[in-house]
Amino acid sequence: MLTSLRRGILAGAVGGLLAGAFGYLLATPLMDHAVDLEAARQKALGEHSVETFTRNTQHLGFLGATLLVGIALGILFAVVHRLVREDGENPWGAAIRLGAGAFFALSLVPFLRYPANPPGVGDSATIEGRSHLWTVTLVIGLVGAVAAGLLARRLRERSPSTRHLAVAAALIATVALTFVLPDNTDEITAPVSLVWNFRVLSLATLLLLWGGLAATYGLLEERAHRTLPGTTADAPPPERVRESAAG
Repeated sequence: MLTSLRRGILAGAVGGLLAGAFGYLLATPLMDHAVDLEAARQKALGEHSVETFTRNTQHLGFLGATLLVGIALGILFAVVHRLVREDGENPWGAAIRLGAGAFFALSLVPFLRYPANPPGVGDSATIEGRSHLWTVTLVIGLVGAVAAGLLARRLRERSPSTRHLAVAAALIATVALTFVLPDNTDEITAPVSLVWNFRVLSLATLLLLWGGLAATYGLLEERAHRTLPGTTADAPPPERVRESAAG
């Protein structure tokens, strides 16, 4: 388990660095623009806000936060991967499927119902209610992803088309269930292009985080699996076995 946790830490760091670098280069300029627009709006209304941290400090904090979040998720990923991977299952495939499920449950489902907004968008008075609704979408996404995974295992003896269609139906039903929740009625005052560019880049950052984490962990697990004693990587070639038997 300790070896798996070390791999999870390394994989999480890789995913966090990829996501942090991508977000720093592409998403933070949009955040800065949104902050400038909000500051100009407040100034026009005669309001004043105090900047606790400078922009550079905030940018470094973003990089540090994505790295730490990636490491924390990597540890959790390693534990879950060890619990759900069946004996004989390819570790690379298991890691990719787990990463895809985590991205769906923890990133895509909340995004489809309550997409992220740049700074300054949304009423501060409703933030608690919006946070609760967002948490509910996380729970729905997790339950739906787990149900889809269990359904895929139950139907493993069926044809691939039947299994894939059943899993797709479960995932679609999961997303549809989130639309029972109330809409976000906060007014969006920022330009629509800025808001949607920020949303798409935020989702892409999360995709890089989970993709980098899952791919790195899968490669590390596969490499370790190949070098374990008794695996096919250590078995002698058939010709040598035949020669030994003949001798």
